[in-house]
Amino acid sequence: MSTYVPRGIRNNNPGNLDYVGQAGSHLETGVPDPRFAVFPTMADGIRALRDQLLRYTAHGMDTIAAIIDVYAPPIENATNAYIAVLCSRMGVQPATVLDLNNQATMRQMIYGITLMENGPGHISLNQIDQALAGDSK
Repeated sequence: MSTYVPRGIRNNNPGNLDYVGQAGSHLETGVPDPRFAVFPTMADGIRALRDQLLRYTAHGMDTIAAIIDVYAPPIENATNAYIAVLCSRMGVQPATVLDLNNQATMRQMIYGITLMENGPGHISLNQIDQALAGDSK
């Protein structure tokens, strides 16, 4: 059995958000090229991902294709594959307009991103629900 823990899980940052001074976070340490935020709790990291997704929609990025093209750019990701997996999981097309103010839609988007960023078995839907409800237990 592997003891490997993905960086996003170690950093309480399941979306692997770059550090940009998010409230309560700090830049990761102990790695050769630090760039990702570290959050105090996993719930804080989940809420930071929600906040980032809402920022995208506030700037007119309201489809999986538009969001992931910025979130996981082709210069460092398999962006088209990322989009395809999220669309398949959510049952939508790349250009389907999403309402990320809808709790169920946001929940599925966050869950899909955390699976893509960290692999399965690290974040549960229950953890996402609790974080989005403000419960950090």
